[in-house]
Amino acid sequence: MNAPMKPDIAAATALRHDPRPKSAVSAMVGLVGMAGLVAWTAVARAFGMEGPLASLIAMLACAIPMLAWSILVDRVYLNPTTGIDWLKPPRPRQESLDISIAKLAGLWGIWGVIGALYCIARWYWDGAYLFAMQVLTVGVVPMLVLSIPYVLWLDRRLVEPRDGAWHFGQMLIGRPELVDRDLLHDFFRAWAVKGFFLAFMISIVPGNWAVTIHAESSWIVASPANLARWLIGAMFMIDVVFATVGYVLTLKPLDAHIRSANPYAAGWTAALICYPPFILMSPGGPLDHHQGSADWTYWLDGWPLLAALNGAWLVFLTGIYAWATAAFGFRFSNLTHRGIMTHGPYAWTKHPAYLSKNLFWWFSLVPFLVTNGNIVDAIRNTVVLAFIGGVYYWRARTEEKHLSADPAYRDYAEWMERNAPIPRLIRWLTAREDDPAPVAAEEARLQAPRRRPRAPVPARPARRPAVSARR
Repeated sequence: MNAPMKPDIAAATALRHDPRPKSAVSAMVGLVGMAGLVAWTAVARAFGMEGPLASLIAMLACAIPMLAWSILVDRVYLNPTTGIDWLKPPRPRQESLDISIAKLAGLWGIWGVIGALYCIARWYWDGAYLFAMQVLTVGVVPMLVLSIPYVLWLDRRLVEPRDGAWHFGQMLIGRPELVDRDLLHDFFRAWAVKGFFLAFMISIVPGNWAVTIHAESSWIVASPANLARWLIGAMFMIDVVFATVGYVLTLKPLDAHIRSANPYAAGWTAALICYPPFILMSPGGPLDHHQGSADWTYWLDGWPLLAALNGAWLVFLTGIYAWATAAFGFRFSNLTHRGIMTHGPYAWTKHPAYLSKNLFWWFSLVPFLVTNGNIVDAIRNTVVLAFIGGVYYWRARTEEKHLSADPAYRDYAEWMERNAPIPRLIRWLTAREDDPAPVAAEEARLQAPRRRPRAPVPARPARRPAVSARR
């Protein structure tokens, strides 16, 4: 039998072993999704399949391996956060039928509202958005049909089937006295996120896919700059495909449902000004930072080594950006809580996508250099890009405020404060007295049981060593 560990040693061991909180998604989910996407990309490049339909198949190639791994290996449907009770027998169908009818009324009602808003907002019927409208128009019929058996099956097994859809259904069928306003508002926010961002993501999938597939191999290998450009485009394609899959698969049996949507107006404002039609960074917008600007290949033309190094750095940054999205598996979406990520790049910083994206802009746009020689444009571009960084900092803070309602996120944030590189660097540089590790060590030392000191043992007279002893 092992001897019990001394209290002071146990405290020191606990401090050295500070395990990262478990991630809501295993690392393998993103990896198998990446493998499927890369395999289909290779096939598409070999046969020149750069069209919109091939980009939709890319989403399937990414989603199917992730679904298989999550269901067969991770068995996410057993997670208690799904809200499904597998231990009890399903409710009798007659008992849950009224609930399901109200919920279907709520689901179909919110889909009708989103469809009407698509029709009213004319930007959805121009440019790249036309493709998204075509996809959603074709998809609405099977979605309506499949929702019936899905809801009937799910409501018999949910611990609490009366969710936001049920409350909206009660409002539609004329029973407002049964409606929980808080659940209803969260339901509206969740579907506002999905309706707004799903259309946008579908609209940009074909363009990013075509950039990756269309480039000729001879052009890619012609120079380090070309290779960097192609890899950067491929990273953005990976990000878009994973994100779009995430917006589609918001299903409770996959534990990928929207648990809550950001309830703060500041969070919505900070996010929406980064996306059309509300975007402020587009050409001619208030945060346009492209006056007289050129990208990095223009400024480093004639400096092949610097161009290669900067291109490699930009590829690295976009790789982190794509990794930050792929780490979610099929759970990515803005302004929502769908589980706390702690693995991959989220073990290094809480906002790897925002950090890498902003660094990418600085090193790719070089805003303090302008082609027209106008110092005012150079200053303005630099200041505006710095302000955009502030917008993303604002987004990060509002997201943290939203997620902090979950104890799992608070545990993760505290672990990051103790272990993430930047907080540790700041503590080392400033020699902060509130470093959590020394404080915890001191608390453990003070709380450890004290033992009475032993009486000193009288010294024995020295003896002459034996002849056989080894030196």
